[in-house]
Amino acid sequence: MNYDPEANIISWEVAKGEISHAREFGNFIIHMSEAGKPLLIEILDASKFIGQFDKIKNAEELKKAIPVN
Repeated sequence: MNYDPEANIISWEVAKGEISHAREFGNFIIHMSEAGKPLLIEILDASKFIGQFDKIKNAEELKKAIPVN
């Protein structure tokens, strides 16, 4: 996971592979393989996103909010 403070973007490589396309969901850009597997997640306006972690009390709440397959 990398943070670019100048652009205020977090980049999170979740899997290896060749990026085929991307989908945007608000402040999230999900880069995917040809088969639709997420490879890279970019979080725009990251400083606001990081501030939201204060509201999450434990890791179980995070797992419920962001299911990982």
